[in-house]
Formats: sequence, C-alpha cells, structure tokens
Amino acid sequence: MGDPTTTWTDDNLMSLQSHVLAGEREHPGATGDFSWILSAISLATKTIGNKVRRARIEDVIGELASNNTHGEQQQKLDVIANEIIKSCLGSRANIGVLVSEEDEEPTILRTRSDGGRYAVFFDPLDGSSNIDVSVGVGTIFGVLRLPDGGKGGTEALLSPEAVMVAAGYVLYGSSTVFVLTTGNGVDMFVLDHSIGSYVLTKRDIRIPTEGKIYSINEAYSARFQEHVQTYLQWAHDNDYSSRYIGSMVADVHRTLLKGGVFLYPATSDRPEGKLRMLYEALPMAMLIEQAGGRAVTDHGTRILDLKASTIHERTSVVLGSSGEVDLFEKHSDTSL
Repeated sequence: MGDPTTTWTDDNLMSLQSHVLAGEREHPGATGDFSWILSAISLATKTIGNKVRRARIEDVIGELASNNTHGEQQQKLDVIANEIIKSCLGSRANIGVLVSEEDEEPTILRTRSDGGRYAVFFDPLDGSSNIDVSVGVGTIFGVLRLPDGGKGGTEALLSPEAVMVAAGYVLYGSSTVFVLTTGNGVDMFVLDHSIGSYVLTKRDIRIPTEGKIYSINEAYSARFQEHVQTYLQWAHDNDYSSRYIGSMVADVHRTLLKGGVFLYPATSDRPEGKLRMLYEALPMAMLIEQAGGRAVTDHGTRILDLKASTIHERTSVVLGSSGEVDLFEKHSDTSL
C-alpha cells in the first residue's frame, strides 16, 4: 500500500489559488496571468461578502441620490462593491481595461504595449436592491484576452479578435460560493471563513439536461413578445414550476445545480432586452455552456456568438438545461 500521507484523492483540500496554479502547470506556456487576476477577484469578493454580511450593522443599506449610467437607482453597496473591485484589480500589471456596470466609461489602466493583455468586465453587485431583505446577491465577471497590437482600450475590448478566456460569479448567500470556468469545465468553491480561503467543493459541474422549472419575472408578461407568451402558456399547461428570486446570480446558480431554464426576454419597452451583454449575458453563457447547457437570445441566437458594439449593450437571455432551451425554441417558435 502507498503511504496514505502522500496519496492524492479528490477529497484533499484544495484552495482556489492552488486549483488555478495546478491548471497552469498543465500548460507549459502559461504566464501566471490567471493566477494574478483571479487572486485579485478572490480578494475583492471576500471583501464584498463581508460588507454584505455587515450591511445593516454598518448602515450601508438603501439607495443613493444618484443613478448609474443606465438610469437605475444606485444602492450604497453598488458603489462600495465597485470601488473594492477596481482597487483590487487596478494594481494587476497585466490588466489593461476594467468595465463595470456602475461606470459610464471603461477604466483604461495601461496600453497593450505596457503589458495590459487582459480586460475584466463585471457587475459588482447583481441584485443589490434585495440586500435589505437578506436575499442572495452576487458578483458576475468575465476576463477577456485582448488582441495583440493597438492601444488596448475600448477598441481592443470590442474587437472581434478579443477572446473571453474566463468567466464566473460569486453568490453571497447562506454561504459564499465562487463558480468559475477557464474554458475547461465549471468548478465550484465555497469560502471557508475559518481559514479565509475559497476551497474546492465540486469539480466539473454538469447542469441537468432537463428540469421542469422556469425562472422569469412574469409581472412583465403582458409586455413580452407573443412567442415568449406562447412558451409560458405551454409551460403552465405542462405543470412546470416557477422559481424567481430576482437576483440573476441566485437564479442562475439554482438553474445550474437543479436544472431548468432562466429567461430574461425582451419587452415592448425594452425591445433589445435588459441584461447587459458584456458583464451579465456573456459570462453566464460561457459558464452554462461549459457545464453542458445552452444560452441563447429569445430569438434563438447563441449568446457567445454575439459581439458587443458598445460596452453597455443589452440583450435578451434564455439559458439553462439544453433540453429545456430546446423546448423553449420548439414551443415559442423563435423563428417569428
């Protein structure tokens, strides 16, 4: 028998940092860039999670007098979370551009020639209006490798040659959960507060192929396009359950683990859709596809085939179990 102290098993404790470093060792040409970026995101989300837990104690619940760039009322914690992420990422020498939901313009840190090889885009605190009633909220992020040459600013960020190489979210709920893909499956980590580290709890998550659950804000149903209303009627007639939390991270996390479909379709007053392409739709689409699911617009276009023309461009979203997205397309006739 081998020495039990040196035998590797999947039960061994592994931190997020160790997991990323182990992945880099499998690629001889790796530069360590992901390790630096993800360590900054890890630090930022631990700090945000602590702020969320103490929000009522520290009196940072509620709205500010100002709106963000989308005309939405800013919550106090939106601004705090945004500044935390920018502070943690701003010192990473390989990051050229930061794009946040809360900022009208991208933050240009350094040019491509100065080492800014990556852009990071993020929704600092998705679902922040739910904090005052203790509903789970989260952070969504994506990492884009910028093309060679050029100055590395907005033009590089929106270039067809830019490639999304990592995506994830952190859910601040009953536990703090970090879900990540770097293009080789989806892994889940949970923050162990006793050691201050995210530890690996589940490798290679696979979303169930079916699940009779749909997640949508049906209060807007009168404003949905006819083909979406047709699908919802079919779901009602076929005994689907409705589950809607109102925080995208929480709804997508449940869909990832339990199966089903999450829908945020266009409405008559938002014909382009509401969710932002860069820092909401694209990262979640990459995660869902890496877990074996599908992510499309409400007219059936694969989200990962979309190219943003502006940093705050919006889109409709339908994502989840492959079988359930197929059924949405079949019963809504997305060719309309």
